[in-house]
Amino acid sequence: MSAILAALFGLGVWLLVTPAPARATAETTSSLARLQHSIRGTLTRAGLERMPIGIVAVSALVLGLMIGGLTLGLTGVVVLALLATVAGTAAPILLIAWKAGQRRRAARLVWPDAVDHLVSGVRAGLALPEAISALGTSGPELLRSDFEHFAREYQRTGNLSASLDTLKDRLADPTADRMIETLRLAREVGGTELPSILRSLAVYLREEQAIRHEVEARQSWVMNAARLGVAAPWIVLALLATRPEAAEAYNAPGGVFLIIAGLAVTVLAYLIMRRIGRLRDDRRWFA
Repeated sequence: MSAILAALFGLGVWLLVTPAPARATAETTSSLARLQHSIRGTLTRAGLERMPIGIVAVSALVLGLMIGGLTLGLTGVVVLALLATVAGTAAPILLIAWKAGQRRRAARLVWPDAVDHLVSGVRAGLALPEAISALGTSGPELLRSDFEHFAREYQRTGNLSASLDTLKDRLADPTADRMIETLRLAREVGGTELPSILRSLAVYLREEQAIRHEVEARQSWVMNAARLGVAAPWIVLALLATRPEAAEAYNAPGGVFLIIAGLAVTVLAYLIMRRIGRLRDDRRWFA
């Protein structure tokens, strides 16, 4: 009887515990999917939508190992080589993110022109999908590839709403979200106020850009000071580490602690400077 009760108890425990790995696996899969979607979105915004994620990862790892090995060969400081490996691995990813940000800032400048082209197409009597597709040939150069993709997607599916969703994912821009949702609402509800609404949007975007440009010019010294403050100590450290006596000192426990503490202070100071000089971007309310 005791054996039967023990077996039933064990079976009950097994039934309670068994779903946990499945939930963990599902959560892990979901997290990986979100990470992959985020990386794919960054590559798309950077103009590298055809580049596989695996190529980026392998290239980053190879570059990090090369820079780490070169640093170890030149300085002989192990902890400095490890930091160089991490920095070299992160460099391509940060470069892609920087390029995506640059393209987003450049697109912010041409959105008023894109809206003006769209208004012209609507006023000329084009159907809304045709007016949007026309931006692939007559719109701003920076946005043409995205609207060409929209035109191909719409020709393939004939579904305007799904094509607009695809366009919104490619652009990943708050201004694009507002414009696309305005067009979607005009398509579904109808109305004759779409040209005037789009013209008002273009005026607002130009005014916003003028203010933002002035503020960014005033704040640029903060960001330049942050970058100089981050780079200068590490350049000095790299030069000192090329001397044999300095390399020996940095390989000692005290030297390792000094480098790690300096890294923590540098990162903290840089984050504070970026926080001071950063302008808040619009949120993607309709993403």
